[in-house]
Amino acid sequence: MSLLTHVLACLFGMGSWVAINGMWVELPLVVPEIPEGWFLPSYLTVLIQMANIGPLFITLMHRFRPGALDERPVIYCIVGLGIVATFLLAFFWRHTVAIASSQHSVPLLVLSFLLSVVDCTSSVTFLPFMMRLRPQYLTTYFAGEGLSGLVPAVVALIQGVGVVHCENATLAVNLTAPNSSAAGSGELQAVYQPAKFSVQVFFVFLSAMMVVCLVAFILLNLHPAVARERKSDRYFSPDMESEKKEQGFSLHAQTPEQKPMISPREVAGKEPRSSFGKGTYSSLEVVFIFVVLAWVNALTNAVLPSVQSYSCLPYGNKAYHLAATMAAVANPVACFIAMFIPVRSLIFMGGLTLFGTGFGAYIMAMAALSPCPLLVHSTSGTAVIVLAWILFVLSLSYVKVIIGVILRDEGHSALVWCGAVVQLGSMLGAVSMFPLVSVYGLFRSGDACNTKCPL
Repeated sequence: MSLLTHVLACLFGMGSWVAINGMWVELPLVVPEIPEGWFLPSYLTVLIQMANIGPLFITLMHRFRPGALDERPVIYCIVGLGIVATFLLAFFWRHTVAIASSQHSVPLLVLSFLLSVVDCTSSVTFLPFMMRLRPQYLTTYFAGEGLSGLVPAVVALIQGVGVVHCENATLAVNLTAPNSSAAGSGELQAVYQPAKFSVQVFFVFLSAMMVVCLVAFILLNLHPAVARERKSDRYFSPDMESEKKEQGFSLHAQTPEQKPMISPREVAGKEPRSSFGKGTYSSLEVVFIFVVLAWVNALTNAVLPSVQSYSCLPYGNKAYHLAATMAAVANPVACFIAMFIPVRSLIFMGGLTLFGTGFGAYIMAMAALSPCPLLVHSTSGTAVIVLAWILFVLSLSYVKVIIGVILRDEGHSALVWCGAVVQLGSMLGAVSMFPLVSVYGLFRSGDACNTKCPL
């Protein structure tokens, strides 16, 4: 295998969700400067779900016009759109437009929608494109996808996003108004540390990340080393290319005349168990795989991230940043584990899903108990919540990668459906959590400096 191809696949994967992930981690600096305030996360959630029109169009094209859509022009378009949108965001994110006698951040919302279309559509175009490379490179791609969340988070930590210091409110009053008669009660107030560099610089960095993704994609298509990898791959020999066109990437079983994508000795005497892909799995097993995929992505992409601050901040600002950073690190780590230890057992997959869901349930319970969760005053409570986030992301990220590897072997259309189900699960998770968090306010956050909980 080519190290260059691994690096390019990783950089290509990093461009999949880096824009929206970057937007989320930058919210503490963006929100105070815009009229929408902390309603912006709710608006972003709605915009991301509206952006699923992109994946829906791609999926319908593959369903009703199989073989007619080449992912490569689509990828060029969406990555180019991502570069332009993030660059414009750097200069127009604070601009407002008067609508019905009130100011609204129209440029920010429009550009955020375009970035959502880019990232959502990447789920159903980037993955099928990886069919052109050896199966081992798919795991590297997933590692890059994990880094699309880690890299913006690390840059935001360096920037100093959301770092809070507690200062005596009486002292602050005395410093600003020495003759003030306001009697301080000794309460503390949260003071956010100034950022080391501006929001504009951060968005320019995101645009540069999208440029890196585009360059990686161009090299994956044109570099001679990658071309040699593709030519020597048994999945994409010249015969298979012509056969692929004849099959039209359909999800139906192969006819007896078609040459299988794997060695005849591997399939000798085996009848297709279903009409999905190559028929490796029965219809019930296919349903199980997709249900697990939707469930895992609902939890990791929408349900638990929406309550991360509620579950961690009661234990302190350091606990929150440590949990967020280590959870982001756990994603690519799970991909590297899957690269060397790929366990494809569906029973193991189900067990690991239950294992990760258990930690997710603990995290959700702590979020529901906020601002006074279990062990809130102890170091052990901080360690447990950070460990829960690490194991939750580690286990379910491994499941996502293994499902991707399984569906990769089932063919091109299987990966298209994989991306569609990823988006469907994420959408269902977001739609479920939006009213609970933003409408009914079932989760409460405490004051970072003044919340008092019983021992």
